[in-house]
Amino acid sequence: MLEQIDELLVKVKGFNTTNTAEIEKFRIEYSGKKGLLNALFDKFKDVPNDQKKAFGQKINALKQAVAEKLEDLKSNTREIEPLELVDWTRPGIPMDLGTRHPINLVKMRIIEIFKSIGFAVSDGPEIEDDWHNFSALNLPEYHPARDMQDTFFIEQDPDILLRTHTSSVQIRYMENNEPPIRILSPGRVFRNEAISSRSHCIFHQIEGLYIDKKVSFADLKQTLQYFTTELFGKSKIRLRPSYFPFTEPSAEVDVYWGLNSETDYRITKGTGWLEIMGCGMVDPAVLTNVNIDPEVYSGFAFGMGIERIVMLLHQMGDIRMFFENDKRMLEQFKSL
Repeated sequence: MLEQIDELLVKVKGFNTTNTAEIEKFRIEYSGKKGLLNALFDKFKDVPNDQKKAFGQKINALKQAVAEKLEDLKSNTREIEPLELVDWTRPGIPMDLGTRHPINLVKMRIIEIFKSIGFAVSDGPEIEDDWHNFSALNLPEYHPARDMQDTFFIEQDPDILLRTHTSSVQIRYMENNEPPIRILSPGRVFRNEAISSRSHCIFHQIEGLYIDKKVSFADLKQTLQYFTTELFGKSKIRLRPSYFPFTEPSAEVDVYWGLNSETDYRITKGTGWLEIMGCGMVDPAVLTNVNIDPEVYSGFAFGMGIERIVMLLHQMGDIRMFFENDKRMLEQFKSL
């Protein structure tokens, strides 16, 4: 009897197939209700007492070998439907088509417009130090203008923070490159602002910088005129005096949106004008901080929030829609 079990054990270990029907036949032969294992357990009571221990060990070894073999066969075998049984007219499994996020779509459009007039894209870290985010941009410690940018600090002494604007990328670029410089700096920025229909603690900016000899405010206005015409199809702009610590003089840029509909009246508050960005001539102190001679070179800079531009282009009323990942909103941009 013990020799018979040894032969079965060798047979089990040597069995191999990828046919699911043969695997099932093997399972029934050994583990089925009327299989060999149950038959051997039934014979256990007739085995002499001095052989019961050895007999029991052999049966358990065979049972374990059968279980392991079945597990191994099933894990390496998958049932394949015969080709002649496949219904080739059956519809396939539907798959949702993805799309770029509206923020990315508008960002790429802005980049394309400025690339056509010679601007290149420059990127930088989102985690910055005090020098690149504040001090080099004419915002020394305790400067009151820092209160305009409620900041997320990661470490202090030295200060490490989440950048509050992408102007830090411009500082890094000017430190490592000589004029002429003509770059765009897109990316995420972080400020601790109350969530409302028009603000969020994380948003996207794109800033531009042009440094060369004899760059004037007229060059800045003409560049912005070209941009607004290409993006919005509206060529009438105005520049209102404003204040930014890193530009002098500084201005807010408004585009004439018109008053052709009730929506135009609502978003322009009845004036027809919409603010879209800030700009100005680069402050000589900033050029000095990055070892560029302000007596030889001058330049302009501008910056805008991409979410605001998307909201204007697509008449969206709440900035939080960009961060909710609502497919009903995102699917509207598949055709763009």
